[in-house]
Amino acid sequence: MTQQIAHFIGGQHAAGGSTRTQDVTNPATGKVTGKVALAAQADVDAAVAAAQAAFPKWADTPPIRRARVMFKFLELLNLHKDELAHMITAEHGKVFTDAQGEVSRGIDIVEFACGIPQLLKGDFTDQVSTGIDNWTLRQPLGVVAGITPFNFPVMVPMWMFPVAIAAGNTFVLKPSPTDPTPSLRMAELLKEAGLPDGVFNVVQGDKVAVDALLEHPDVKAISFVGSTPIANYIYETGARNGKRVQALGGAKNHMVVMPDADIDQTVDALIGAGYGSAGERCMAISVAVLVGDVADKIIPKLVERTKTLKVLDGENLAAEMGPIVTRAAHERITGYIAQGEKEGAKLLVDGRGFDGAMAGQGCGDGFWMGGTLFDHVTPEMRIYKEEIFGPVLSCVRVANFKDAVDLVNGHEFGNGVSCFTRDGNVAREFGRRIQVGMVGINVPIPVPMAWHGFGGWKRSLFGDMHAYGEEGVRFYTKQKSIMQRWPESTPKGAEFVMPTAK
Repeated sequence: MTQQIAHFIGGQHAAGGSTRTQDVTNPATGKVTGKVALAAQADVDAAVAAAQAAFPKWADTPPIRRARVMFKFLELLNLHKDELAHMITAEHGKVFTDAQGEVSRGIDIVEFACGIPQLLKGDFTDQVSTGIDNWTLRQPLGVVAGITPFNFPVMVPMWMFPVAIAAGNTFVLKPSPTDPTPSLRMAELLKEAGLPDGVFNVVQGDKVAVDALLEHPDVKAISFVGSTPIANYIYETGARNGKRVQALGGAKNHMVVMPDADIDQTVDALIGAGYGSAGERCMAISVAVLVGDVADKIIPKLVERTKTLKVLDGENLAAEMGPIVTRAAHERITGYIAQGEKEGAKLLVDGRGFDGAMAGQGCGDGFWMGGTLFDHVTPEMRIYKEEIFGPVLSCVRVANFKDAVDLVNGHEFGNGVSCFTRDGNVAREFGRRIQVGMVGINVPIPVPMAWHGFGGWKRSLFGDMHAYGEEGVRFYTKQKSIMQRWPESTPKGAEFVMPTAK
């Protein structure tokens, strides 16, 4: 029997009024495991109405009491983190240990949000003018929404809702219909933690639900993570409807390998960052920029390691890479590999022939692929320019450090980048010169910790503020400045000039 998956509105599971559904599939086996409801406009309206009704009381709840709910949620997440990880593996396909890591990184954000009383503190200036004091405070926006992707069904929503809720907002989450059940489990845990009904709601759905949120007058802000074309659409549509928008888009992350890099460490980093989670990460390394003669040292080792990747059912703890998330994604990635061959890149390892039956019992019909490795990729090729979002690593050879920096800076995306070197001056110059939002020096996937904030540059981010961290607090709050004077210190007579400090 297939599981029926629907919404969570006003503190209760809700079937919704739409008859449209989408299959939920285990990518390891190719079998349908559930059917998720796809919301109609009325379902979105119901979720927003529940959030709107809950907002005034929640916004007036002292921050320390909101933090205590987050502390309890944190405790429950730690108790149920393996349960959430198994849900991720069953619907996304990533290996269980990677799913555990995803949940742990989401928990980091909840820990950060527990500090909301400190994070909401304003500034105060005594006697800005004679008898006048001035201070600032930060207040919640109201109903805010998050639209999240398939590749991190626990972590990415937790980039958003813990900070938003702790700051006093109410939240509507529209997760990916590809792996929808973790969102409902998080809703249940929040309710168990004592979160009032209506403060957190989940609406499953597709573009109908997205557009309903973008156009709803009671939704004050939208957070999004996904591909650049959709991020651009979310940003433009949300802004046109008067909303604050934070839309994180696509990526083409490079790793620059200098001739002095530790070769074995670099190979480990490229294999893990290129093929971990089957390359379905917005921070995955998809381009190795090999400087000078380092290519001749590193390519043979990359070939060997790529050919021996342990591609297995994600529930197998020995697995290094699991299946591709959907059949459509598998076909898209396969098309990119064929395009790379056609354009003249040298295909060193071809992952298209991987037999799913080798991945585990019952896996013969899953969406399986091995790691793919290209050499002699050039900047005009589609496999270089476009985000593949799969286990395909492209090697580009350049003559020197300047050419490497120019190559990276010339790309339309600017999400993440890494440089492997032993030279401190090279590292310093790389960090200063590179036009990318998140930079790693001998760190292959430089995802910032919870208190720093996540976000790229160029066409990898639409909007002004990064996710989570202090910028996340600013995104989900508005600053108010208050000036105060009492009658005893107020001079007599009307003043017709611009007020100045006196």
